[in-house]
Amino acid sequence: MLEWPQSRSDVGDLKRGGVRRTGAKALLAAGLLAAASAPMVLPAYAQLKPDAPSVETPFGRAPITFADIIAKVKPSVVSISVVGGKKAAVPPGFQGPDIPDDIPPQLKEFFKNFKGMPGQGGPKEPQRPTQAQGSGFVITNDGYVVTNNHVIDGASKIQVSFDDQEKIDAELVGTDPRTDLAVLKIKGSKTDYPHVNFSTKEPRVGDWALAVGNPFGLGGTVTAGIVSALARDIGSGPYDYMQIDAAVNRGNSGGPTFNLEGEVVGINTAIFSPSGGNVGIAFAVPARTATAVIEALKTKGTVARGWLGVKIQNMDEDAASSLGLTEAKGALVGEVLPNSPAGAAGIKRQDVIVAVNGEKISNSRELSLKIAEIDPNTSVDVKFWRSGKEDSLKVKLGTFPSKEDEVAGGGGKPDQEDTPTAAAKEIEGLGLKLSSERGGASDGVAIAEVDDDSNAAQKGLKPGDVILEVNGEAVSSPTQVQEQVKKVRDAGRSAVMLYVQSGEQKVQLAVPFTKKG
Repeated sequence: MLEWPQSRSDVGDLKRGGVRRTGAKALLAAGLLAAASAPMVLPAYAQLKPDAPSVETPFGRAPITFADIIAKVKPSVVSISVVGGKKAAVPPGFQGPDIPDDIPPQLKEFFKNFKGMPGQGGPKEPQRPTQAQGSGFVITNDGYVVTNNHVIDGASKIQVSFDDQEKIDAELVGTDPRTDLAVLKIKGSKTDYPHVNFSTKEPRVGDWALAVGNPFGLGGTVTAGIVSALARDIGSGPYDYMQIDAAVNRGNSGGPTFNLEGEVVGINTAIFSPSGGNVGIAFAVPARTATAVIEALKTKGTVARGWLGVKIQNMDEDAASSLGLTEAKGALVGEVLPNSPAGAAGIKRQDVIVAVNGEKISNSRELSLKIAEIDPNTSVDVKFWRSGKEDSLKVKLGTFPSKEDEVAGGGGKPDQEDTPTAAAKEIEGLGLKLSSERGGASDGVAIAEVDDDSNAAQKGLKPGDVILEVNGEAVSSPTQVQEQVKKVRDAGRSAVMLYVQSGEQKVQLAVPFTKKG
């Protein structure tokens, strides 16, 4: 499983842009739906026996025991051992469960010797090649294996083992960091591997969920629970995850979650936990997301997605009011990346994209998902709101970049040291005082003071931030800011859109005006 990253290197190529912090440690992995293609339907291997012990329910017969199902599917689940990886199969920064001092010595030694557990050998532990462990499952009789990308990321050697513990070499076929999926191929010409298929039916909340994997290096372990939620947004992108409460721990990464028909309904990829261990909240990549990705990885080794080349934000009522929209829907363009399809077509910052190819866009997640489903080099109709009216453009999509810096784009860091606070000019209705001098900032107007009780403070503005634009108009003095703010208020809008630079980040913030008493 993946833990909240301690540094950018902890998560390798996993996309971090959309991950949100929470009060507890959030163990998250990023994902993205592949370009649309026909779902991969694999030969069925595991089915519930008609004569298996079961009980009648309003939705069909349910087993009294899971033993018959597990007997069928467990042989297809493998433990994955990696040498030279980035320890990604172990949550970055996670040092294993706390070991109480008052437990028997043999139990303390047992916990210390969990396979793959780092940091327990003390400062004198000899340096060894990086090792990690995870889980996976076989999907074809000739030995194609599915796992998580973070399990094998950076590996120089990959081996899989079935319940007989014999390790077999495997080679990497392809990876997709955006969905955290990877496909391996067991070396050799054997064609009778036990394997499972993906479910083509959507699971329901409350359905049984059986997780099989390699927690803590213990080998094939089975846990049972239910599907707790569907379409769960875990803050790591616009794509949905299935939530289950079957016990999932470190080492379960890449393992399957089965339904009662012995079909894979999800691939375990993340947990949420305040302690680093199972608390009954696990997330899996849904089968409907995984199948198209896996098929592309098998055939091409990579997944090609459409790319618009914009940084986007969700709309809220304040943003809608500041731009003259009647409802808070669409995706607000916060930045158009250099050399991007959007820039070439004429999309501008502060445009609100409301539809693609005639399909309405409600929020930024919907836009990301829609664009990713379209093949690169495809021309799409983009409808947007700009300067108080709707307009549209044709945009020829590019290919989603493989490098994160190409996705995110650069951003200059203004020198904001010694920004003067003297002669600050108050901006009526915003709770801001702006510096009459730029200080080290090359563009915009520096914020000198922020009223703690103001809407601006609630939106996160602070002294030292630099206002670059007001409602799309560049500003270079407090007087210009005041003039633009007055125009917005005179137009009867309840909020103003500010384009602000804070450190290395640039963001658009809609700040409501303080109501006159």
